[in-house]
Amino acid sequence: MAATMDADIGAALQNTLLEAIAQRTPLRIAGGDSKSFYGRVTQGEHLSVAGHRGVVSYEPTELVITARAGTPLADIEALLAEHGQALPFEPPHFGAGSTLGGAIASGLSGPRRPYAGSARDFVLGVTVLTGKGEILRFGGQVMKNVAGFDISRLLAGSLGTLGILLDISLKVLPRPETEKTLVFECSDAEAIQCFNTWSSQPLSAALFGNGRLYLRLSGSVAAVHAARGRLGGETIADATTFWAEVRDHRHSFFDDDVPLWRLSLPPATPPLDLPGAWLLDWGGAQRWLKTSASAEAIRETAAKAGGHATLFRGGDRHSEVFHPLSPSAAALHKRLKAEFDPQAILNPGRMYRGF
Repeated sequence: MAATMDADIGAALQNTLLEAIAQRTPLRIAGGDSKSFYGRVTQGEHLSVAGHRGVVSYEPTELVITARAGTPLADIEALLAEHGQALPFEPPHFGAGSTLGGAIASGLSGPRRPYAGSARDFVLGVTVLTGKGEILRFGGQVMKNVAGFDISRLLAGSLGTLGILLDISLKVLPRPETEKTLVFECSDAEAIQCFNTWSSQPLSAALFGNGRLYLRLSGSVAAVHAARGRLGGETIADATTFWAEVRDHRHSFFDDDVPLWRLSLPPATPPLDLPGAWLLDWGGAQRWLKTSASAEAIRETAAKAGGHATLFRGGDRHSEVFHPLSPSAAALHKRLKAEFDPQAILNPGRMYRGF
């Protein structure tokens, strides 16, 4: 398929960055700015990559797409849908202006993540503008095993602290032949048991909240029909809208301003003794908690259960919002930051205070 070349402003972004390096001016990188709530507050001159947009290449038969970082997610998803394909990790949008670069830089994935893989898993290669002002290419358009760090995947979830993503190559997959969402009435403990008992079914999403368990079945018509017969339950009519609302936090659970925590846990972990309202996603592996409990209590409880906790939205964004790093992990983060962004001008402090 011929490439659609909207706008390549990589050289202009490089010139702006080189000037910022010379003047030691911190930069706050943004595309659609739909995820500005995520991470710590960072100070800096606004640098927009939204104008760096367009699909560079797309080969449906090869299941590979390469696009510039400022390309709207909605445009990419619409193009893939024309060919019966999709981004397998179901990236959250959190706003109409959401871009491909923001999706990869945040490293966030939607309800399909436990069953298809994470955003990082589908990154084949990237072109990145480092904090040294260099434009570098990592990876390629095919999966490769490499020794040491896979830099293209390392950049996924780095929140722009290591470099400015310019172009991204992703593996895509065919859309499921059919999908059906089932709903059951149960308790949270029963839901966790069901998540794990039914893990061999053709699931693509599993959610529990307010006494209701939702399972999305995906695959061939025969497989989904057979699973529906085994599991029972009721079906919901507009499942596409329901899961999009969960993915983008437009579900009623996310309506208020209470601090929102994201706990990553072993999926079979029993209900935790923490006050607040819960929504269990990813078959119990991702748990959303709205609470005014202290960060120390939440993180201690999550750690004892073998997981970790992030202050995802709201609360004090000037303090540490991600789970504290071990000394060895913190040292590694600092070495990577020093290598990619020695003057610490790219989204300084967005992930952790001091780097």
